[in-house]
Amino acid sequence: MGSLKSSMKPATKTKSAGQSQDDVVYCHIFDAILEQRLPPATKLSEEALAEIFGVSRTIIRRALLRLSLEQVVDIRPNRGAMVASPSVDEAKQIIKAREVMELAIIELAVEHATKAQIDECRKLVEKENKAFEQGDYGSGLRLSGEFHIKLAEMAENAPLLAFQRSLVSQTSLLIAQYETGSHSNCSQDEHSHLLDAIEAGDTANALALMQEHLDHIRSKLNLDGRTASSDLHVVFSNVLKNR
Repeated sequence: MGSLKSSMKPATKTKSAGQSQDDVVYCHIFDAILEQRLPPATKLSEEALAEIFGVSRTIIRRALLRLSLEQVVDIRPNRGAMVASPSVDEAKQIIKAREVMELAIIELAVEHATKAQIDECRKLVEKENKAFEQGDYGSGLRLSGEFHIKLAEMAENAPLLAFQRSLVSQTSLLIAQYETGSHSNCSQDEHSHLLDAIEAGDTANALALMQEHLDHIRSKLNLDGRTASSDLHVVFSNVLKNR
């Protein structure tokens, strides 16, 4: 695991005039989690973060509290903060909540999305595709998450947007912890097709495409409780059976 300092490369959400120091720290850590530069169970030292960002520990504490309210950081008495590490049962609950949320969002997005929002999302998908093509999996995953947050913005429902932001970051943790196989990405066309359905005002097709997309995400996660084995006899048990 890399050091906390090396994980804190410049975030995509750069500081704007309206952002407080809390916001800046929050955005950096949030992006690092989305890009999986901060894996599950990484300890988040207030002292180290204060040194990295050049702010007080009080500001770090406020940023970590915000992240804990979104359930992507755990704060435990006498143990400090760490990136959340969901159990299999918690992972299944997150995936189910994501399914309910995404289907509600896509239905509202079809109703409320503007051409400007759709065009903005298409540019985001282009950046996502480019990141994956260049092998930058972390940035690709973050951009994929931003795509789903942009869909929630289209829905014009503030509570859904807040929930979605938390669920997207929690899903990133699940992928970091439970994804099986290689870091392949099959969402590029799925995202484009979703935008086509939204632009066409085709609610039924948009819902079906979103369900298919969510099923794909779920299929890449090992949530059946089985873990990979380093025992060669276990790995090649099928060969032994056929001898």
